[in-house]
Amino acid sequence: MTPKVLLDALIPLIADLSRDLNERERYRRLLDALRALFPCDAAALLRLQGGTLVPLAIDGLSHDTLGRRFKVDAHPRLRILLESTAPTRFPADSPLPDPYDGLVQAHAGVLEVHDCMGCAIAVGGRPWGVLTLDALGADRFDGVDPASLQAFAGLAAATVNVVERIGMLSASGEQERLRAEAYRIAADQRRRDLLGQSPAHQRLMDEIRLAGPSSMTVLIGGETGVGKELVANAIHAASPRAGKPMISLNCAALPETLVESELFGHVRGAFSGAVGERRGKFELAHGGTLFLDEVGELSLAVQAKLLRVLQSGQLQRVGSDREHKVDVRLIAATNRDLAEEVRAGRYRADFYHRLSMYPLAVPPLRERGHDVLLISGFFLEENRARLGLLSLRLSGDAQAALLRYPWPGNVRELEHLIGRCALRTLARQTAHPRILTLTAADLGLGDAAALEAASATGPAVSASALPAGAGLRDAVEAYERSLIADSLARHGNNLAAAARELGLDRANLSRMVKRLGLK
Repeated sequence: MTPKVLLDALIPLIADLSRDLNERERYRRLLDALRALFPCDAAALLRLQGGTLVPLAIDGLSHDTLGRRFKVDAHPRLRILLESTAPTRFPADSPLPDPYDGLVQAHAGVLEVHDCMGCAIAVGGRPWGVLTLDALGADRFDGVDPASLQAFAGLAAATVNVVERIGMLSASGEQERLRAEAYRIAADQRRRDLLGQSPAHQRLMDEIRLAGPSSMTVLIGGETGVGKELVANAIHAASPRAGKPMISLNCAALPETLVESELFGHVRGAFSGAVGERRGKFELAHGGTLFLDEVGELSLAVQAKLLRVLQSGQLQRVGSDREHKVDVRLIAATNRDLAEEVRAGRYRADFYHRLSMYPLAVPPLRERGHDVLLISGFFLEENRARLGLLSLRLSGDAQAALLRYPWPGNVRELEHLIGRCALRTLARQTAHPRILTLTAADLGLGDAAALEAASATGPAVSASALPAGAGLRDAVEAYERSLIADSLARHGNNLAAAARELGLDRANLSRMVKRLGLK
């Protein structure tokens, strides 16, 4: 690579440092320049969060890669890149497993041998993350100058630094503290991230950022399985109470006779079996947050007692005359229409209005477009580790089937489907594979439901429009061609605008346009 070629690629990125661009666009331009300079088939930018590397931008990898979380201890190549001060290239015959095996989009089968290299990114003298490059050929990086890649890594660090400084300037000191605390909790291995890039998901995240720092009671509504508890965790993490506990109670999981004791506690002898004093959920959550799931299942009597606690902050344990003062923020969730329950006389109007100071609706999975692939990536990585696989991936027709399916059970249904499908598909193998690919047939979602969902959410592709004998792959390609063509037409053939609408990287959309024969 000549100095002029390197300079021509870097000058636009340097100019971008002074431009008003969002984080996603900056990282996309960074990877575009990387692939223009170095002969790779896939590239990725990953950020270090705790002991986990989180993909922020990808090019040439399966879309679900963005939803995966790579634990550094489980991926020796990534650990070596983080610990090295210079770019590292792994030999084609390296025995170390590659975290991207099976995820490179241009390859349909098992990826056994390829060229791989990368480098660490440091910001402020501390490890921030890594840049990775993968190529299908075993000798593609023979002509790569490590010094050129090191120079590019320095520019990547400058881009990251700009993104982070803009983020710091966008909030006050207190808001920044809250956001940093939210990141800390989100990085906790026991918590799951709220994954997504769709407009519906972004609106939800905006609502969480708005509601979190307030002291308002939040009522989270949404269908079963959409992740209402994850939303409650995010609200708590974004609040000034983030350093205090969040205590949860599923109101539908307890007999009505025990709900009051669980909420308020009891004294010895209050009822049969009460052999000692016990603090309730409100007292355990003092200073923090109480999350009541399935709050629509509470009886009218319990609603009245809860209303008193919310209004006065005073509670009495069951069987006691003594009052306790508590400071608790309440977050509630339900899949019922509580306004309709009030009209039917099954729910107290005053309690409902106290709960719904800040109503927040979680969108169903079928309204979130390509988010289903990001979330799938998270569950695929979980099951990959659990099943002892090098890679667990989705075939192209499986991804298309996931996008078409209406998801009546939402994210929970997706989680169970991938776990069940991975286990059954692995059991059918005659030998334990390194890479396991799940196909549309393995998922078994059913063509009727998929076609019904496709007709409701996008341009229809009738069976009569396909050649005689056309199979599922032909139907999927026809649907992709129609969907992309319509999006390009709406945006005057602006590739970047169409990519944003479809939830794709621009480079990936460009390759799909060529593959599908679109002009």
